[in-house]
Amino acid sequence: MSNNRIIELSACEIAEAIREREFTAVELVDAHLEQIELLNPILNAYVQLRADEAREEARRADALVSAGSELGPLHGVPISIKSCIDVAGMRCEAGSRLRKGNVPAKDATLVARLKAAGAIVLGVTNTPEFLMAWETDNVLYGRTNNPWDIKRTAGGSSGGESAAIAAFLSAGGVGSDGGGSIRVPAHYTGICGLKPTPGRVPTTGHFPPGEGGFSWIGTVGPMARTVDDLRILFGVMAGLDITDADSAPVPLASVSEDKLKKTRIGLMVEDPVHPVTPETRAAVERAAATLRDAGMMVEPFQPPLFDRLHKLWVDVFVRMIALAFQPLVRGRESELSPILRDYLKYAASLPVLSAADVIALLAERDVVRTHFLRQTQQYPIFLMPVAPGPAFHHGGIGWLAAKHAATFVDAFAYTQWFNLLGCPAASVPVSQSQEGLPIGVQIAGRPFADELVLAVANLIESQPCSRVPPIARFDAEITKLSR
Repeated sequence: MSNNRIIELSACEIAEAIREREFTAVELVDAHLEQIELLNPILNAYVQLRADEAREEARRADALVSAGSELGPLHGVPISIKSCIDVAGMRCEAGSRLRKGNVPAKDATLVARLKAAGAIVLGVTNTPEFLMAWETDNVLYGRTNNPWDIKRTAGGSSGGESAAIAAFLSAGGVGSDGGGSIRVPAHYTGICGLKPTPGRVPTTGHFPPGEGGFSWIGTVGPMARTVDDLRILFGVMAGLDITDADSAPVPLASVSEDKLKKTRIGLMVEDPVHPVTPETRAAVERAAATLRDAGMMVEPFQPPLFDRLHKLWVDVFVRMIALAFQPLVRGRESELSPILRDYLKYAASLPVLSAADVIALLAERDVVRTHFLRQTQQYPIFLMPVAPGPAFHHGGIGWLAAKHAATFVDAFAYTQWFNLLGCPAASVPVSQSQEGLPIGVQIAGRPFADELVLAVANLIESQPCSRVPPIARFDAEITKLSR
C-alpha cells in the first residue's frame, strides 16, 4: 500500500491495518509527516510538531505489535490536538501573544486517555486568539487556509484542527466548541465533528478553563473524517474525571437498530431569520430523505424560543466571557489580534452585566432549557443546517448577498442554540456547492444522547460524498499553484 493511500484511511481502518501488520506505525507516522511538510506551509494548520517524539512512539507501537501485546483501540493512529488543550511539552497558547511560551508539563485528561489508547500525537493546531472568532487567524501564527479553497476560511475556532484532518495531516483529533467551533469548521472542510453533552468529555487542561461562562456553553470533542472515527475517539475520551467539576459519570451506551428506527426526527430546513443557500437547503432535504429511506419518521418542526436562546447565548459568549478576559488583556490591547479586538469592541458596546443580570440570565436559561427538553419527548433528534452556507472568503463573515450579511453573533446562528441547551450535536458532510465546497448537516439530540446522535449521523453518512480536497490529491500542479 502506497504512502499516499495509507494517510487517507480512517482512524478505525488504520488501527485495524496496524493490528494486521499491513504497514507499520513508523511508516504511517512518516507518511503523515511528509504530508505535513508538503501542505502545512500552504494551510498553516499546525503551529508545532512533535516529529521526533511521534517517531519514537511509533517505534514503540510497532514493538508492541511484534511482541503480540494487547493493543488499545487507537494503537498507532496519528492524531492532532487543538492548541488550547494541554499536551505535555507543546505550546498551548490559544493563538495569543499574551500566552506566548505557555508550555504545560502535563497532558490534559483527554490527551492522556488518547495516548493510553495508543494514539500518537503529531502536534498541535492553530486557533484564533482566545478562541473567540469565526475564522482561525491570529498575530502569533497567522491564518489557517481551507484545503478545499485556500482563499476561504477553515472556520473557527477549531479551524487548524479541521484543516489538518481534511487534508490528511492527521487521522483525527480534538477540538472545542462554545458556539459551533467544532461543527462549523467540520462543515467548512468536509469532515465530521461532535460537540458532546457537557460533562461527557473532561475539559480539564483546556483554555479557557472549564468553569464559569465557558462551562455553561463550552465543551471539547472529537473531529475526524468519518462518524465511526468520532465514535471511537469519543469512547476513549469520555468518562468521569474527578478533577473536572462538571464531569458526569455517564457510561457509554449502545443504540439498537430497533431503537434507532423508532426515533422521530424534527426537521428544520431553514430558520426564517437566517436564510440558507439553496444548496444548503438541498443538503438538509437530502439527509432527511436518507433517514426516511432507512425507515425513520422525519417531520417538519420549527422549534420555538430560538430567538430567546440566541440572545442568551450572546449574553454568555460575549457579555460574560469578555468580562473574564479583561484582566488578561488590560494594558496589552495593542498586542491583540484584530479579530479579538473586534470581539472585545462589540462586547464593550453592550450594557455591562450586573449581578442581577447574571441571576436573571441563568434563570431564563433554565426556563428555556426546560421548555426545549419537553420538545425532545416528541423529537429526540433534530436535523438542520450547520451554517447558512459553505466556507466564506477570508476576512468575510456573510453567507448570501449583502442584504443577508451576517454580524459577528450570526456566524454560528444554527449551532449556538445547542451550546446553551447543553445538547450533543454533530456535523457530517453530505454534498458540495457549485464551487466544490463541502456542505454538511447538523444532527442534535437531547442531553446525554450522544450515542444516538452519532447513530443517526452514521445513517446520513452512508450517502457517497467526496472527502478528498483538491490540495490533497497529490497533484503537483495544484500544489505548485497553491504555493
